[in-house]
Amino acid sequence: MSINNKVVVIMGASSGIGAATAKLLANKGAKLSLAARRLDRLEAIQRSNPDATIKVFKADVTDEKAVQTVIDETVASFGRIDVLFNNAGIMPVNKLDQTARNEWQQMMDINVKGVLNGIASTLPVMKQQKSGHIITTSSVLGYEVLPGYAAYSGTKYAVRAIMEGLRQEEHRNNIKTTVIAPGSVKTELFNSINNVDVRNSLETAMQQPNSEMLGLDPEEIAQAVAFVIDTPANMAVNEMIIRPTGQAV
Repeated sequence: MSINNKVVVIMGASSGIGAATAKLLANKGAKLSLAARRLDRLEAIQRSNPDATIKVFKADVTDEKAVQTVIDETVASFGRIDVLFNNAGIMPVNKLDQTARNEWQQMMDINVKGVLNGIASTLPVMKQQKSGHIITTSSVLGYEVLPGYAAYSGTKYAVRAIMEGLRQEEHRNNIKTTVIAPGSVKTELFNSINNVDVRNSLETAMQQPNSEMLGLDPEEIAQAVAFVIDTPANMAVNEMIIRPTGQAV
């Protein structure tokens, strides 16, 4: 199965895993629709891949109308959608006794509602096609819970539940589902951690000797995304956990 000419929508494509995936798939000949809040970052990806077919959209995944516009304009331009990659996410970290209500709401809106908005907008297209593939970024913390990460883990457990429900509901329409669950990845996600002590400790860990064994590069996760997209129609990789070799959790 070839990635060449597949129509792929990436939500949260402006940095990290999303940007790395966009660049890799562009090199493999995919037709891309890239969406994020930072349009300038998307335009930079577009400029750096002049031979690729790339459309860019300024869109916040919490805005269902903006997400719908991305999907509608992609179909208008390319006639179909083969893959939706729900990649937008944030990771504020605090213990529950901090009562960080604003952080909880933001995580629910982006990490959970954002995924649902992507599915809701794309599913009718894929059901009509009788084919498609929806991929969503979760986390190893969608399988494990650590002190201080309970609310974040809750959103990532929710993603797994949503994606498994989607698989059960739509497998007869030949719609694949994949949860990509990375461990620690060297991205801007750490910047969304408002707890200064936690953020500093994570950044310090990444600077220690042998730190390459404790964190993955976004390009390594992009390779995993490309792998699952490239599987044959009768094969679905439903969940993929990708940890740095030196990560304990």
